[in-house]
Amino acid sequence: MKVIALNGSPRPIGNTTNILNEMQDEFEREGIEFEIVHLYNYSFVNCNVCMTCEIRGDGRCMDEDDGLNELLDVLRAADGIVLASPTYAGACPSVMQTFLERAALVYEKGDRGLTGKVGGALAVCGHDGADHVYDQLVRFMLRNGMLVCGSTPLPVIRALNSPQYSDDVLGMRGVHALVKGMVDTIMRLNGYA
Repeated sequence: MKVIALNGSPRPIGNTTNILNEMQDEFEREGIEFEIVHLYNYSFVNCNVCMTCEIRGDGRCMDEDDGLNELLDVLRAADGIVLASPTYAGACPSVMQTFLERAALVYEKGDRGLTGKVGGALAVCGHDGADHVYDQLVRFMLRNGMLVCGSTPLPVIRALNSPQYSDDVLGMRGVHALVKGMVDTIMRLNGYA
């Protein structure tokens, strides 16, 4: 069993990355492999809504050179997906936004490759906007037919500079609850409950 986490932060060592590292420890203690994919390693081409993905219908984008198709295949093979993003100007950073736009269209017009996957989202902000980012990530998962795990409190973390994330006790409680919910759901779906 495997969970893929997409890190939408352009910072290699920031709050979002550190939170994902903590999540990795928790998932792996439960016997679930956890891999973090840093979107800052990609230079995604913007979607121009050419609709070639619909014409092809094979779950691939016509832009074959930026790594998106390979990443979409990695997500198709996962049991669970975590979308994690900081908040920049009240929304997802551009690399996460571009990924969401392209992936949504390719999956929707292609093979619906995320249907039934277990999903979870977390958002980080210095002051405001994290609720909007969290909602955007969750809506992406719902549109793709994923089983989205919630948590109480929500995994919305208030932190500006790393490692301030650890000061948000409630937000981190939400992260831990999200991991537990995802582990329980993945185990049940794989016949271990």
